[in-house]
Amino acid sequence: MFLKPYLLNVSYFQSSTQTITFEKIAPPADFKVAFLADQGLTNDSRAVLKLVKQEGASMVIHSGDFDYADNPSAWDTQINEILGQDFPYFASVGNHDLKAWDGYQTKLNQRLERIQGEKCQGEVGVEMICRYNGLVFILSGVGTKGTFNEEFFSKNLENNRYSWRICSWHKNQHLMQVGEKTDEVGWGPYEACSKAGAIIATGHEHSYSRTQLMSSFQTQTVAGTANTLGLSPGKSFAFVSGMAGHSIRPQDNALAKNPWWASIYTASQSASSGALFCSFNTGGQKNNAACYFKDINGKIVDHFSLLSNN
Repeated sequence: MFLKPYLLNVSYFQSSTQTITFEKIAPPADFKVAFLADQGLTNDSRAVLKLVKQEGASMVIHSGDFDYADNPSAWDTQINEILGQDFPYFASVGNHDLKAWDGYQTKLNQRLERIQGEKCQGEVGVEMICRYNGLVFILSGVGTKGTFNEEFFSKNLENNRYSWRICSWHKNQHLMQVGEKTDEVGWGPYEACSKAGAIIATGHEHSYSRTQLMSSFQTQTVAGTANTLGLSPGKSFAFVSGMAGHSIRPQDNALAKNPWWASIYTASQSASSGALFCSFNTGGQKNNAACYFKDINGKIVDHFSLLSNN
């Protein structure tokens, strides 16, 4: 069932002749989103989707690499069997999706047509902006398919009425993951999303890692180490949630020691598959969110809060 987003009154100006009200758009109370990537068609893949259902998530943002088998029908069927044909499931293209991309894009297009209330524009999974249930998010193929279009990012993320803004793409910069991935995206997308105070969701490396609040990704400048991250224009954080079922990799110990990491969960910590969950408009507080990474064995390995000042 589609839930209409709430409107948040964040400021007002009153004169002797009129009252001007500025409102922010926010999700319904406790609107939970699951973030995942690098899925596969394994028993763990299905277990992660079952976890999404058990945790009561209302939508999924999948940051690339779907089934590793070039089989759009099998991937779509797996989702439908566990979450349902109409479940709001949004995705960005990954490098392992390219060979059968036309088929995946068709499945994603068909799902979009079944999602009540979605307002998406652009090329599905490659350069798309979506507005759904009080969230605005970009689904990008940067580093994998298509190119970085700074104007597209800034036009759709900056100076809008949405408190919660999200960027999703698959690949990484080397210093924004804790495995063996190289520089494959460039710093432009990271900085463009940070400029808008947008959450940055990625995959590609098969582990979980989350940065501290950052004021610059390119120079790896930490803006704060508190467990409540205050998002605002120029301040954001990035994470890799690449353990949706295909495989789990160990950390590079040198990378893992970098001071901008707030949480890391890899094969080096005997990690199990899982996903990151964020509940927006926590308890009806429209600029608050509560997030946690949970694995399929029920272990919560990271938990933190968000405060949107966008």
